Amino acid sequence: MRLRGRSMGWVPPLLLLAGIAVADFNTTGEFRIISWIVLVPGIAAALCGVWGTAVFAVLALLTYVTVDSAWPHQYQTGLPDFILVTVGSILAVAACVVRVRGERRMLHMRDIADTTRRTVLRPLPPGWGGLEHAGVYLASDTEARVGGDFYDIQPGPHGTRVLVGDVQGKGLGAVEAAAALLGTFREAGYHEADLATVAERLETRIVRHRNHTAALGRKADGDRFATAVLLGFPEDAPGAVDAVVFGHEPPLAVGPGGVRQLPAGDGLPLGLGELAPARPTVRRLPLAPDETLLLVTDGVTEARDRQGCFYRLRDEVARAVAADPGVTEPRRLAAHVRDGTLRHCGGRLDDDTTVFAVRRPPHPRDE
Repeated sequence: MRLRGRSMGWVPPLLLLAGIAVADFNTTGEFRIISWIVLVPGIAAALCGVWGTAVFAVLALLTYVTVDSAWPHQYQTGLPDFILVTVGSILAVAACVVRVRGERRMLHMRDIADTTRRTVLRPLPPGWGGLEHAGVYLASDTEARVGGDFYDIQPGPHGTRVLVGDVQGKGLGAVEAAAALLGTFREAGYHEADLATVAERLETRIVRHRNHTAALGRKADGDRFATAVLLGFPEDAPGAVDAVVFGHEPPLAVGPGGVRQLPAGDGLPLGLGELAPARPTVRRLPLAPDETLLLVTDGVTEARDRQGCFYRLRDEVARAVAADPGVTEPRRLAAHVRDGTLRHCGGRLDDDTTVFAVRRPPHPRDE
């Protein structure tokens, strides 16, 4: 409980302490409620720190002795209730110690999860790689705060590359696979001139990662794969984008004139390349200067409402753009899809959810 940044957790137990004392003074001798004061340190244990709870435990004991002594001897509750209040106060302080330790442990684990997320999903500076972008990541496991979805932008001498994907499965195994793919993307995306070579490097990396986890005896990770979209923004073709789709939901091109879906391509998910007769095709697709590419994972497309209906992403985005063409700006577009997904599923995410919007600046900047 906080008010203007200050903790107000001491207010309820203090009001309860005063209320019980005043009420006991105004009752008849046959009906005493002073022993109810044992509730005060119990309430404090849930709202205050250890020292605060200890203070209320002492105050409860002192108030009990003071109020009970004010009554004639025949109406005093005596030693049994004093023992009750004493034992209750001690247990309340002990419970508060356990609660505070648990909260500190949870905060420590959250810090670790945040560090892991910043390592896997590194923060992207505004205008990184000469692109306007906005990303939203929501983990289905709110305690873990990081899962198998991934995205990144890698500028380099051969243009800027973008990768968005989703590792099959959940848990630390999915996080490890995502980290492996992102590490390879950051290196290959910078050094390799051919986007097809970057795609091959990603396929090789997840196969090597699976072999490594299988050698460790982690059979559950031995068949892990990932869907992904690999984009290249060539410097010599400002009106086009190169795309490789690895079994992922194709990007949407969102512009003031409407919403269109880019071709799905012929690529299989990363890790299943050995089943394909040839390596995936790199397609150069036209992209208008005012169009934003919208990429999402299945946490968006498979979000269901209470009736079991899927979230209709393309229709919802088209409706929003028709009402306000400014929604095509990456930050607004990502926020709109995030809010729409959460509203559609009532805030209950069954899978990790990533929304990533990216476009060339409407007016190219001079580097």
